[in-house]
Amino acid sequence: MDFDLSEDQRLLKDSVDRLIADQYQFEQRKKYAREPSGYSAAMWDQITEMGLLGLPFEETLGGFGGGAVETSIVMDAFGRGLVLEPYFATVVLGGGLLRRAAPASVLGALAPKVAAGKLKLAFAHVERHSRYDLADVTTTARKDGGNYVLDGGKSVVIHGDTADLIFVSARIAGERRSRDGIGLFLVNPATPGVFRRGYPTQDGQRAAELTFVNARVSADDLILANALPVIEHVIDEAIAALCAEAVGAMQSMHDLTLEYLKTRKQFGRPIGSFQVLQHRSVDMLVAVEQARSMAMFAAVMAAEDNPIERRRAISAAKVQIGRSARHVGQEAIQLHGGIGMTNEYSVGHYFKRVTMIDQLYGDADTHLASLAARGGLFGKVA
Repeated sequence: MDFDLSEDQRLLKDSVDRLIADQYQFEQRKKYAREPSGYSAAMWDQITEMGLLGLPFEETLGGFGGGAVETSIVMDAFGRGLVLEPYFATVVLGGGLLRRAAPASVLGALAPKVAAGKLKLAFAHVERHSRYDLADVTTTARKDGGNYVLDGGKSVVIHGDTADLIFVSARIAGERRSRDGIGLFLVNPATPGVFRRGYPTQDGQRAAELTFVNARVSADDLILANALPVIEHVIDEAIAALCAEAVGAMQSMHDLTLEYLKTRKQFGRPIGSFQVLQHRSVDMLVAVEQARSMAMFAAVMAAEDNPIERRRAISAAKVQIGRSARHVGQEAIQLHGGIGMTNEYSVGHYFKRVTMIDQLYGDADTHLASLAARGGLFGKVA
């Protein structure tokens, strides 16, 4: 499998790397986090000017025409900077649902707005009881004339507190956990009966709790009536993007640790001169490179139309990302000693982020069980 980047992909990587290096030092990130929205509006404008918000959309829609590999390039850089802006929610989740679920009229109307930075999206699917079962949806959408009435609640809606429009999954037919009957709606959060509460997450990002109480939406807001297969595909693409972000964060943890080992002195010499610490640093590097290889594999397989083959690859990547993230994060904290535990130093923040990534859409243990049930990465069990 060829993992070499094309000329356009290398140019994209160089541009995003420069942006993060120039605008996302850790002290700058602290300032961005203190803004009312939890991220920098000025930085969002720069991301827009670079064309990154249009990355997955066709050029006729104001986009770049990129795929999962291009998205992974951006997410890797964002992981190294611990980027706070709602790129993942708007472009990866929201943009993925627009491309795969929305009719041409809706896609044509909204995609250019997303690409121009004038529309932020979010995806409300997870419910408090659902854990990692994407079919476990109890929020209901009852048909009432030319409208639907939504009732229920959604949890941990990533950047749902600042989204202009929110994709909401709701059951229009079938029993709980039935794979059929899950509709996908595009809802304005200002709709009467829609309540949202925003809050910061442990990794410095933002999320929201959404509650629907007799929230009346138009039948035209039903984007797709049997949406679970599309939701699963978009979540697989999202996992591939998160894997790339985690690799960027792990690389930063390793770089910071290596620099610390070279500068921190004990017994009159840098602690990096002690062989046992060199061995631990090398083990960190091996874990990062293993994760990088699997993240690349996930990016390549994210566009696979066969859901079984795609899910096998995504699950395998998520397992390796979770294992590597835990090892690299724990080693980075321990090798930094006391300062690794402080909020004033960046290493702990990277560890928080990769830990949250491990939990999103199934942790390593969950995906390992899923992979085993499918007969392994190259198994024949359906």
